[in-house]
Amino acid sequence: MAKNLRSDRSSPETAPRLSPGAVLDRLAPGPNRASRITHTEHLPPRAGRHAVWPDRIRSEVVAAVQACGIEHPWAHQALAAEHALDGDCVVVATGTASGKSLAYLVPVLSALLDGSEAPNGRGATTLYLAPTKALAADQCRSVKELSQPLGNAVRPAVYDGDTPFEEREWIRQYANYVLTNPDMLHRGILPSHPRWSSFLKSLKYVVIDECHTYRGVFGSHVAHVLRRLRRLCARYGASPVFLLASATAADPAVAAGRLTGLPVVEVADDASPRGELVFALWEPPLTEMVGEKGAPVRRTATAETADLLTDLAVQGVRTVAFVRSRRGAELISVIAQERLAEVDRSLARRVAAYRGGYLPEERRALEQALHSGELLGLAATTALELGIDVSGLDAVLIAGYPGTRASLWQQAGRAGRAGQGALAVLIARDDPLDTFLVHHPEALFDRPVESTVLDPDNPYVLAPHLCAAAAELPLTDEDLPLFGPETEGLLPQLEAAKLLRRRTKAWHWTRRERAADLADIRGQGGRPVQVVEAGTGRLLGTVDAGASHTTVHEGAVHLHQGRTYLVRSLDLDDSVALVEEASPPYSTVARDTTSISVLETDVEVPWGQGRLCYGSVEVTNQVVSFLRRRVLTGEVLGESKLDLPPRTLRTRAVWWTVTDDQLDAARINPEILGGALHAAEHASIGMLPLFATCDRWDIGGVSVPLHPDTLLPTVFVYDGHPGGAGFAERAFHTARAWLTATRQAIASCECDAGCPSCIQSPKCGNGNDPLHKRGAVRLLTELLREAPQEKPEPAVEETAGPTAQEETAKRPQTAPEVRPQAEPGMRPQEEPEVRPREEPGVSAAVEAPEAPPPPAVPPAP
Repeated sequence: MAKNLRSDRSSPETAPRLSPGAVLDRLAPGPNRASRITHTEHLPPRAGRHAVWPDRIRSEVVAAVQACGIEHPWAHQALAAEHALDGDCVVVATGTASGKSLAYLVPVLSALLDGSEAPNGRGATTLYLAPTKALAADQCRSVKELSQPLGNAVRPAVYDGDTPFEEREWIRQYANYVLTNPDMLHRGILPSHPRWSSFLKSLKYVVIDECHTYRGVFGSHVAHVLRRLRRLCARYGASPVFLLASATAADPAVAAGRLTGLPVVEVADDASPRGELVFALWEPPLTEMVGEKGAPVRRTATAETADLLTDLAVQGVRTVAFVRSRRGAELISVIAQERLAEVDRSLARRVAAYRGGYLPEERRALEQALHSGELLGLAATTALELGIDVSGLDAVLIAGYPGTRASLWQQAGRAGRAGQGALAVLIARDDPLDTFLVHHPEALFDRPVESTVLDPDNPYVLAPHLCAAAAELPLTDEDLPLFGPETEGLLPQLEAAKLLRRRTKAWHWTRRERAADLADIRGQGGRPVQVVEAGTGRLLGTVDAGASHTTVHEGAVHLHQGRTYLVRSLDLDDSVALVEEASPPYSTVARDTTSISVLETDVEVPWGQGRLCYGSVEVTNQVVSFLRRRVLTGEVLGESKLDLPPRTLRTRAVWWTVTDDQLDAARINPEILGGALHAAEHASIGMLPLFATCDRWDIGGVSVPLHPDTLLPTVFVYDGHPGGAGFAERAFHTARAWLTATRQAIASCECDAGCPSCIQSPKCGNGNDPLHKRGAVRLLTELLREAPQEKPEPAVEETAGPTAQEETAKRPQTAPEVRPQAEPGMRPQEEPEVRPREEPGVSAAVEAPEAPPPPAVPPAP
């Protein structure tokens, strides 16, 4: 929640607040500390620009805002409220802590107050959507606080999976500000719309908070959930206005328009004040240990972050440390607690971990402790990256590059939310990508944030939502334009699969099961595994099915709120992991193998001696062992074998091969072949979003010096979703332009041996090793030498992502093949927000998609 929505809380610390530069200076002294800071970026403070609220805002609402200490709004808040009152859909895309929440809350509360005076009926209602439960709960607290002077005119309530059943009926009948998430809207509210009829018929506003998180296939799913909402609202006579809030992003109005399917006005001129931000890049030192190839080993980012969190807590500096994995968050909190106990036992209780998988009551308690200032330090996964009100934080530690510049700035912006100066520190992992970034600050500070990419017209995403929409209300010809131009071609195929049936003038759902279950919008890949204490039967929490093989396998060290457990058994059939409390002097990291096999080649095109192919593949991943590593140094203490079943993904892929003669012509010898193929794979995945409306995290890749099916060096790029999502197909049809742009991107990069701008990947399963930049350029040059001419080849700097309309026009007009439901996605991961894998695979070079994919639409039995 924005700072200017609630009054400042007094810090429990008696020490005066230090400037961010002074805080950093206190971290630098010590053994070799100063040399670890590779760069410091200073962002100067900025004065704010005030305005006045539109005169159509109710005076009672203005008075309630003033009672919170906000005399006048910032200029962008007043402008956004004006658009909302005019009935314009609007996206507020300003910086962290700029008061985006107040910009939409003021017109919403004014409308609810107007509705409460209506002589008949329920009055106006508002639906608020957040990507996480924590954010919705935080916003509900803030709405209650702000609207307290308005009495019963505003009745906010959270409706999600944690809401007790006895409260749900009251919410449906009486709440006029309902806070939920896209998952609950998709599975709970829309399929039960008759029970929500009084709410939907009065729906005035739909608020979509943190809308930049809806990207890739997940964002495309949410786009159709919103179209289904709009359709049902129209059925009940409502046409709500969409109010969106986003972190700073490229083209926010375009992304918001694709998400909602409506024209959206952009408010992006940030008029809020900003305190000084000092952003330091920090590289942990080398240790005396020697790695497998004889190279010195750098101290882990986990241990370094724990040290910094400890030092900041001792100074009374309120800090959040962002970590990319659940295990890392727990580990940092444990180390910091142990070291703080040596200084002052009372300080140890003021540091904790925050991650997904906790029980609801544990999450709420931690959020409240952070709000009150009881906690001085928190090691958190990216679940806390979003707009939960953490006013009063002084510093943010970022343990490893989070994968995008947008996410980096979102995390850094969590500090200084009360208007004071803030310190942000990026601690590099021992990884080529992080190493490059801390020594090339221009790659972070001189480049814009990424665009939010989604494609609602993707037929592989659209098909299950057409089924869900038909189950909610039979689809008519008038509904088809709402879901896009692909709809008309998909309906006959869904009828052939006996999922839909045409009766008179409408399409009807034919099955007994819930149609909404066809679309797993987050791609969780199965029911969560319950973590149970063996001796007591107490439920400690849950782990996503996609992460269970790597995090709660037998022998794994499981951390939960500062306590350490050993996993005694993992029952995959019952989705239960039994654990016992223990104190092992090590952590565990799973190792896995990944392979890809060609099931069917649909199309094969000669490219000189090489071949470009498109077809069906099966990607197989198996966790085969785990390493025991010393906590602080990362030293490997031993390896234990595991006997876990493989996980398979049947999907669609594009792949290309080269011959020995082409390798000779490109001067590629066996020593650099693997690195050249791997580098070309990474760069081609990075460039594909320019040619297919996808997100980098939705696609995966494998490069193999000698593949058993092709008997040649081969690079695969595959859709990370069962049955395919259309991305590899698009890559095949634009292959010459796509791979030409890939080659130019690598060749034109000014780096010597490869960097994140060309061949390094933030999500490489092999730790960006091996990579060979010059070999990749020569290899792609030779491959493209005899590629068939298709169209003029765009230069990298001229290549732009297609609009939704252009993408639709270029996409082959065929409905997706309706396939049997494949096994859940199998990429090991800690939780949905975790992006890069921590350990390299032990087979081919792999770049896996971000998350377990959603199921394809199953055919009739």
